[in-house]
Amino acid sequence: MKKPKLLAIAITISLIVVMLTGCTTYQNFKAAFIEKDTAKKATITIGVFEPVTGADSKAAEAEIRGIQLAHKAYPNINGKIVDLVYSDNSSDMYAAETGIKNLISYKPSVILGSYGSVYSMVAGEYVEDAQIPSIAITNANPLVTRTCDYYYRVCYADANQGDLLGQYVSKTTKKKEAGVLIPKGNDVALARASFFTDRLEAESGDSDAIKVYEQYESGAESYGEQLDAIKESGVKYVFLPGDITDVVQIIKEARKMGLDVTFLGCNEWSTEDFRKQLGGAGNDKNIAYVTYIDPNLDANSAEINKETQKFLDAYHEKYGADAVPDENVALGYDAYIIAINAVAEAGDDPTGEQIKTVLDGQKTFEGVSGDIRFNSVGDPIKTAYISTLSDGDEILLYTIEPSL
Repeated sequence: MKKPKLLAIAITISLIVVMLTGCTTYQNFKAAFIEKDTAKKATITIGVFEPVTGADSKAAEAEIRGIQLAHKAYPNINGKIVDLVYSDNSSDMYAAETGIKNLISYKPSVILGSYGSVYSMVAGEYVEDAQIPSIAITNANPLVTRTCDYYYRVCYADANQGDLLGQYVSKTTKKKEAGVLIPKGNDVALARASFFTDRLEAESGDSDAIKVYEQYESGAESYGEQLDAIKESGVKYVFLPGDITDVVQIIKEARKMGLDVTFLGCNEWSTEDFRKQLGGAGNDKNIAYVTYIDPNLDANSAEINKETQKFLDAYHEKYGADAVPDENVALGYDAYIIAINAVAEAGDDPTGEQIKTVLDGQKTFEGVSGDIRFNSVGDPIKTAYISTLSDGDEILLYTIEPSL
């Protein structure tokens, strides 16, 4: 017999032996190559589009912290590992274009962010072309969702905040009337004031529900003329959209002259910067404003939902038992929760269109900031909170539940 034939027989016998007795060897091979390859595929990519560097990076940190807390709490979707992929838009609208293209190349199922409405608007064209649902966290500019069918948001839009404050006045006072004090040439403030006015007029059935409408020059040395007009009108509530610096001076001047009104403001009033500038001039008698979460959140309360409980436990473990949750951290947490729930609901390896169908399908998501679903343009229908200050601490005044 020739040597090649003998060699072939030997190899055949060896293979039979391996097949019969070498299961361990095969299992090792399977684990090392086949299952390892499968494990690589068993992931869901969530994109995080944020200004990690640049002028907006510090403000964006809260959103990122919220996403990371939620990711730690929920690292898997239907048994698949969630992989967070970050892309830095560098706080620059031109860099944002490069950043979103780079992020899309990783084929994320959902994109979260960006802080700064302008960066999300830059991204809008690209996420729509790629059909990747994206969730803005603190973008209040209405154009973020109105110019892109694939963008959603978990915060209130600018104009919605005026509507919420109009509801607050109409539901808490017998006299459904108020005043408006607005900076000249400020389109955002004008939009907010229009929604406030429309809501109050609709709720009261009175087209003259706004008894006084005054304008002022931003940065003025005094606002005495406008405040005198408000005093003469006799209203007890005045909607005050505008820049924080002007707002603080107006509230201080009104207090100094003994004006008995409550000024109403949007979410910017919930910031530490506002409280610092206001000093002791604001309290539950003269200010009320929109907040994204209940400032009275308490991990020991029997009334909070399980998601809020989980968030508070994670937040206090990370930042200390006495740490007060930053509402933008809560919104980042909620955005992640909504993303993974929508992916899970859409099925195995869902397309962006399938995930979008879930988000558009009137599904209610339980979050830290309340129960959330999206309307036809991607804005949230959710619980709203009107808060104030008491001895420097933020407290809840009123809760507005959505019609879910």
